[in-house]
Amino acid sequence: MELTPVASSDLNAVGFDGSTLAIEFHDGSLYEYYGVPPAEYFGPLNAGSHGKYFHQNIKGRYAYRRIV
Repeated sequence: MELTPVASSDLNAVGFDGSTLAIEFHDGSLYEYYGVPPAEYFGPLNAGSHGKYFHQNIKGRYAYRRIV
C-alpha cells in the first residue's frame, strides 16, 4: 500500500486500499486499521490537525494491528 506523507507532529504518513487504513507514526511504527470507510481516509488528509483527527475518529473505533 502506498503511503502519503502528512505534515503532523504525530503522524508521518497515511495510506488506504479500500477498507484498510495504514498510519505510520514518526517513531517508525506502522499500524493497519480494518473496516475503515473511505471518508475516514480523507479525513486525516484534509484535517487541520492530522493527529487530532486520528485520535478523535480512528483510534479505538476500528480493529487494528501493528505491522512494524
